[in-house]
Amino acid sequence: MKNTFELNKILRPHIISLAPYSSARDEYTGHVGVFLDANENPYGSVTEEHYNRYPDPYQAEIKQKLAPIKGIDPSRIFLGNGSDEPIDLLVRATCTPAHDYVIIMPPTYGMYEVSANIHDVKIDKVLLTPDYHIDTQAVLNAITPFTKIIWICSPNNPTGNVMQQDAIQTLLENFNGLVVVDEAYIDFTETPSWISKLDENPNLVVLQTFSKAWGLAGLRVGMCFASVELIKILNKIKPPYNISLPAQQALLRGLENQESKDEMVADILTQRAALHNMLEELSLVIHIHPSDANFLLVQFEDAKAVMDYLIGEQIIVRDRSRVALCDGCLRITVGTQAENEVLINSLKKYQQTSVIV
Repeated sequence: MKNTFELNKILRPHIISLAPYSSARDEYTGHVGVFLDANENPYGSVTEEHYNRYPDPYQAEIKQKLAPIKGIDPSRIFLGNGSDEPIDLLVRATCTPAHDYVIIMPPTYGMYEVSANIHDVKIDKVLLTPDYHIDTQAVLNAITPFTKIIWICSPNNPTGNVMQQDAIQTLLENFNGLVVVDEAYIDFTETPSWISKLDENPNLVVLQTFSKAWGLAGLRVGMCFASVELIKILNKIKPPYNISLPAQQALLRGLENQESKDEMVADILTQRAALHNMLEELSLVIHIHPSDANFLLVQFEDAKAVMDYLIGEQIIVRDRSRVALCDGCLRITVGTQAENEVLINSLKKYQQTSVIV
């Protein structure tokens, strides 16, 4: 089925005609010269590193290195201050406050809702099925002429599972707004990225991050892959220098070390399986949900009591028990072998104490 999607029909009209801020590095992109154009400090920095010059606003060198890794042209890559920045910009570009809608599918990543609320955008919530899959017909029924974005997290946070590809494809073919597939945890699953489907689906947007598998959460760099036209819009409305110079420099070094990323992912997957097996042996664990991410969603007999106990042991997990469809669940990030053993030993100690009481 051929989608009739046209980007300009879902963009806010003033965004289309918006004149973006033109920075000094927009007007001159060379690297050699006497730079007297940006009111920078000519003497250097108060640190040993030289941070007195503004960074490349479009991160061209990073995109050139990243493009072959992701199998996509640099012109279809946007880099943001974490994935949260493109999430915010996509809402800002398409949704008129107090008028337009987005669809989210709880339980899911919380920033989709927060970003919509910040911009006074209305939210339609369509719950996932009890086994955490897309209720395709319910989502289609929720679409209105004012719906601009459907948010899909796959592998999903906090449930850890990959969403059905046929469901996502159905939404792409039957919705004339943006379908955003957030793949923050894509490196931990064998399921192919939706990046390879961008050419076939003009309304598809794919988000990824350097925070998880690459181990660069502190740099705050997220990736957005989309049509050339949409990437141009995001570049138009983003802050001028949204990725700092230290972050760009560190990321360039990191991209040279993909083997290290792959090794860490392999270790995490080994530890995920080991942690799953150890948790299964505990009687206080009711269910461990299947995971294609670097965490496990685990249902306990008394999640609050377990959470309180672990905090007392200075072991920090995430309480998701108040999230839709996650009653009694804690989200546990896969740690190193030593960290996982500390967790399991503490849970065994708690279990023994509970039996005695």
